Amino acid sequence: MKVTLTGAAETLLAPLYARAVDARSAHPLLADPTAATLLDSLDYDFGRLGIRPATAIGVALRARFLDRRTQEFLAAHPDATVLHLGCGLDSRVQRVDPGPGVNWFDVDQPEVIDLRARLYAPRPGHRTIAASVTDSDWLVQVPRDLPVLVVAEGLTMYLPADEGPRMLRNLVGHFPQGEMVFDSYSRFAVRLTRPLPVFRQTGARLNWGIDDPRDLERAVPGLRLIEAAKAFDTADRADLEHLPRAIRFRLRFEVEFLSRLPVLRRIGHISRYAFGS
Repeated sequence: MKVTLTGAAETLLAPLYARAVDARSAHPLLADPTAATLLDSLDYDFGRLGIRPATAIGVALRARFLDRRTQEFLAAHPDATVLHLGCGLDSRVQRVDPGPGVNWFDVDQPEVIDLRARLYAPRPGHRTIAASVTDSDWLVQVPRDLPVLVVAEGLTMYLPADEGPRMLRNLVGHFPQGEMVFDSYSRFAVRLTRPLPVFRQTGARLNWGIDDPRDLERAVPGLRLIEAAKAFDTADRADLEHLPRAIRFRLRFEVEFLSRLPVLRRIGHISRYAFGS
């Protein structure tokens, strides 16, 4: 299937490729077979995105962390709504496999949702919404009577710095109660990404940097920070032991190096918030 995505939408192919690389590795961390299957069905030169093995490991760890937080929320709230914002071609709903009491909504740009419709079979309790996540009109399609989990991966940094907080305020204002979990980059990290192949090849740019996850408590009234994990703290020791030696040494060096420099120590977070009663 020919892929015609451009700009920011095209960058969703990078994490798809990374998840497929992980799935095909000797010791997968996320083990997402759907990613590998989709990769084989798409006509696209993934080599131009510059995804290296270490990058694939980072993407797999981030996705696994968000999957686990989603599973924890649904274990506590078996009747719930999940909003997966900027879903791309991610198969999170298949990996999490929510129960019959869960309404799951995947939200992304129309061209992305159109591509998903051609790649994924319908699933009970699952719907897609073709819209910009920063618009608010589409929220009327989502029921408000259940606790909601908003999960987003690789999304916030693409949003304009003024539209990101406004989107979060719209969500907090629409739902009586729930949680949000998403990753973010610092402003310094946003600047660092500009020379990367995935952005040079697609023309996409990152915009919104969040230096301190608690800044959003001030920008979005009602939002309460529960947890903020540094991007390089999501790996278990057992994970590292199974990686190829060269990558293991590189990751350990990066963790030790990043932890010593304040500007790099805050380069990225995966944050979890609560709101409402």
